[in-house]
Amino acid sequence: MTSQHIVYLHGFASSSLSEKALLVRDYFQQHLPQHQLSIPDLPYTPAEAWQELQLLCVQKPPQLIIGSSLGGFLATALAEQYGCRAVLINPAVRPHLLLQQHLGRYYHPVRQQHYEVRADHLPLLEELQVQQLRRPAQYLVLLQSGDEVLDYRQALDFYQQCQTDVQEGGDHSYQNLQSRLADIVNFGQLA
Repeated sequence: MTSQHIVYLHGFASSSLSEKALLVRDYFQQHLPQHQLSIPDLPYTPAEAWQELQLLCVQKPPQLIIGSSLGGFLATALAEQYGCRAVLINPAVRPHLLLQQHLGRYYHPVRQQHYEVRADHLPLLEELQVQQLRRPAQYLVLLQSGDEVLDYRQALDFYQQCQTDVQEGGDHSYQNLQSRLADIVNFGQLA
């Protein structure tokens, strides 16, 4: 198989050094080194993050986007734009509402920069909200009911036409992700 571009998108206040990102990176390095895996360290401001993602994807459109939490929200918007497959791990559904509770100053450990999340950033997230999925069969949604950050039922409702997998218990970090990586690769038609 020719080399494909896979993008992994981390969640809010996370980075390319998160446990999930490292699990994905290690799995691809070990099992699928022929593919190009991008794990960008996204800025916290939605406009800057979206601009970086557009530049990343226009250079080589992705075959698969894997997104966790806020990254799952962004993965949905990108998958709709590029018509590619997406695997969403405990995705945020309406982050413009959720982030109202998280306004303030943050430090990005990898970029070594301070960011401020402000109320005027939230309308862009609302604008990026996909109203209806055009190709629901191109989504695999992995949820754990014990998610302490997001109500998994919101994602279950929004992605109801997609292939969904709900595991009882777990948490927002998605316990035992390593056991699902082969399923993610198979869904992405990468092997």
